[in-house]
Amino acid sequence: MLRNYLLTAYKVFMRRKLFTAINLACIVLTLVVLMVISALLDTAFWPSGVEGRSDRLLQVYGMRSESVNDKGLPTGLRTGLLGYKTISRYLMPLTSVERVSAITTTSEVSVYQGDRVSRLDMRRVDANYWKIMQFKLLAGRLPDEDDDRLGRMVAVVNATTARQLFPGAAAVGQRISVNGQAFEIIGVVADVIHINAYADIWAPLSTFPSSNYRDEYTGMFAALLLARSPADLPRVRADVERVAKTIQPVGDQIFGKTTFWADTKLDVVARALQGRESHVDSGGSRLLAMIAGGMLVFMLLPALNLVNLNMGRIMERSAEIGVRKAFGATSLQLAGQLVVENVLLCLAGGLLGLACAQGVLWWLEASQLIPYLEVHINPTVFGCGMLLAFVFGLLSGAIPAWKMSRLDPVHALKGAA
Repeated sequence: MLRNYLLTAYKVFMRRKLFTAINLACIVLTLVVLMVISALLDTAFWPSGVEGRSDRLLQVYGMRSESVNDKGLPTGLRTGLLGYKTISRYLMPLTSVERVSAITTTSEVSVYQGDRVSRLDMRRVDANYWKIMQFKLLAGRLPDEDDDRLGRMVAVVNATTARQLFPGAAAVGQRISVNGQAFEIIGVVADVIHINAYADIWAPLSTFPSSNYRDEYTGMFAALLLARSPADLPRVRADVERVAKTIQPVGDQIFGKTTFWADTKLDVVARALQGRESHVDSGGSRLLAMIAGGMLVFMLLPALNLVNLNMGRIMERSAEIGVRKAFGATSLQLAGQLVVENVLLCLAGGLLGLACAQGVLWWLEASQLIPYLEVHINPTVFGCGMLLAFVFGLLSGAIPAWKMSRLDPVHALKGAA
């Protein structure tokens, strides 16, 4: 039966080339938009490459401290990033993690080369950072524990920065002045855009002009926690939540009740967008549901257009349907035929849409609208794309199929609906 459906569908597509072309264009345009969005979301929340260990990586990107009076009523609230002291005293001793890294957020700095000044983004990190992240080293080496311990003024730059600062020359071994501090470049890594990896220049924490950061409980730091396996993530989350409750007030740096959470990248973004810094639940599932709902609504609009096209096609084929019914074809068989035709057309459109989406992603990479963007259609996105095409085919084919199955053979043979 399936073979007959496929043969009939092929004949219908060849006989109605204009209809096929219009439907394919509608499907392709819809899926290109959906697949580009899906690929960008996949790269942002579940990256590979430099953050390929994201399936067992958690981040602590902020803390919330609250003061209360004798009656337990809140009297003050402070939110912000962690200080190095909080990370080193409360998070680094955790036994449930493989590694803990303290990193700063990026900050814009001035790089002086004679009369030329370049504005670049700099991040300071510890030695564990280079063991958690999986940077592609292009030249030189990465900082190690000795560089941290001895306070060596060394730095790593990305490929684009190396070309910008030293066009036509090797960057490793060169010296640069960053906000008045002299650094020697010891390594060049591939460009990256991910939230924990993005920077133009990286330097050890010990290169700070002052060591006061080591005594601060709040400041400009985030913590990266690498679990031993994905199965350990719930335990790590529980341990982080537990140690947060043990933090005691220290001067005016923090208040009495302190909370912070170990989050996935999705959780970090969801908290920021939904303002859920004080909730155990980051709202990540809700954010995904909202995105999925938006994509579904977007898909329904062209699906309705495709329904109208299919309804018109049914009216044109009413005589054919009447003949088939007169010769014993059941409503289920006829409905199945139309659904198979529509699903096949949508799957073909899905393949074309995925190819076009990859072209759009290549253009986005080349245009540098998003600096250092590297994104592609991976097996997960490919599977989602074909699933969307299949669902698209069912949604836009079900109503016309139901309409066709109710046609009266006598009226159909007369060409009337």
